[in-house]
Amino acid sequence: MPETPIFSSAAVAAPHSLAAQAGLTVLAQGGNAIEAMVAMAASIAVVYPHMNGLGGDGFWLVRERGGRVRGIEACGPAGREATIARYREKGYDAIPPRGPEAMVTVAGAVGGWSLALELSKALGGRLPLETLLADATRQAREGVPVSASEARYTPQPGDTLHEAPNFAATFLKDGKPYPAGETRRLPALAGTLEQLSHAGLDDFYRGDIGREIGVDLEKLGAPVSRADLKAYRAAERAPLTLRRRDATLYNFPPPTQGLAALIILGLYDRLNIAEPETAAHYHGMIEATKRAFAIRDRVVTDFSRLRHDPATFLDAQRLAAEAARIEMKRAASIPIVSHSGDTVWMGVIDKDGLAVSYIQSVYWEYGSGTVLPRTGLAWLNRGVSFSLDPASVNPLEPGRRPFHTLIPALACFDDGRVMAYGSMGGDGQPQFQAQIFARYADYGMSVAEAVDAPRLLYGRTWGAPSLSVKVEDRFDPACLSALERMGHEIEPVGQAYSDTLGHAGMLVRHSRDGRIAATHDPRSDGGALGL
Repeated sequence: MPETPIFSSAAVAAPHSLAAQAGLTVLAQGGNAIEAMVAMAASIAVVYPHMNGLGGDGFWLVRERGGRVRGIEACGPAGREATIARYREKGYDAIPPRGPEAMVTVAGAVGGWSLALELSKALGGRLPLETLLADATRQAREGVPVSASEARYTPQPGDTLHEAPNFAATFLKDGKPYPAGETRRLPALAGTLEQLSHAGLDDFYRGDIGREIGVDLEKLGAPVSRADLKAYRAAERAPLTLRRRDATLYNFPPPTQGLAALIILGLYDRLNIAEPETAAHYHGMIEATKRAFAIRDRVVTDFSRLRHDPATFLDAQRLAAEAARIEMKRAASIPIVSHSGDTVWMGVIDKDGLAVSYIQSVYWEYGSGTVLPRTGLAWLNRGVSFSLDPASVNPLEPGRRPFHTLIPALACFDDGRVMAYGSMGGDGQPQFQAQIFARYADYGMSVAEAVDAPRLLYGRTWGAPSLSVKVEDRFDPACLSALERMGHEIEPVGQAYSDTLGHAGMLVRHSRDGRIAATHDPRSDGGALGL
């Protein structure tokens, strides 16, 4: 049964209960949604380190009370030493996923917190940074129980995660992962958070923390330097928009795959599928995903190096023509490039209607696996999405932003409802967004039912060249048989609720009374809280 949603005047949703509580504490102290999200972003970095961290990236969508939606891009570029020649000379055919050579890009998340707080102050936010980071600092210093999600993670065969510098000393106990529920402390990270609380977030890039990071990066031989940190600043980006039925949808522009998320919903809308949880419903979602990913993989790259205007792919006539190519009786065989990765999505809507949809990640579980000893930062490996082929859509190049799977989402309905929603899950993110949005907006499910309902994921399986549709155990067997007859390869994941199918969340504020319905995924360790 779906979890009971929160109904309140201000609400938070996060994949870990301690992060949700950190946000609620800020709201209770009079903080706004942006301030609450910074507190949650810091806390989730401590309590869910396999999914995200201060050494990662983030993306924000913020809807102001007056209706304006703003985006904050907090993803770092490749370092000045990150060149194709460097890796070719070292004998690599691709960027390695673990260790110092995987530390290709600057960590942008903290820069995003800083830019978001500038916006917060312009909107009336007044809480000091020390208050916002207090819970995270305490959690890192005193320790928190290791989550069930983290304890479930097992590296794939051949993964060198545990061999990455300082990983074992930080995240293992006697050479083995901590069991769920056992307390783990992160003292070096606590010191970093405390320093940022007093010195300000800019210290991460251009102050004492930045200097400490730079020393460790140099000792490790990573292609990112202190000069790269000093040069970095988060940027504001106008979101992509899609007009669909009775709502305007917002998602993040390149270098993220937000374009794919909007295309899926734009195509699915045009298929006019009347009944949910049917073979037609699932088939429509899968086929829309294939076509959206085909466009994504030839279009999405660094924002400043785009060859195509992403908005043109959201044109009504273009979407109609693409939807007309979908055959409702047969699966298309469109190859896609697979993008893995895990992350956290979180949402906040405050009592004044300020809404935040936020996503933060180190890409693969624990990112590069490398932990900087002076600061306790686990550094991201987002740069593995670069190609060492200079003719590719996303070639490695100093100063270039990598392709990102991270996509926060917002929707504004004609009746005044405002929705913040999203999910973790690499290639699954746009698919999960489409599935939970359509269930709520098109088929009348509650927020809790939409997030709880069984999900599917179209993509490659581990170690297998073929494509498959991964499904949770709660799907109707008759529908799955019908999908197989259409030509879909169905792969049961063997669980009723699976991490593979994402940790999603949704908050919806109703304009008539300001009430917020909020929920977070039963697949995660979190939930929704409200005032």
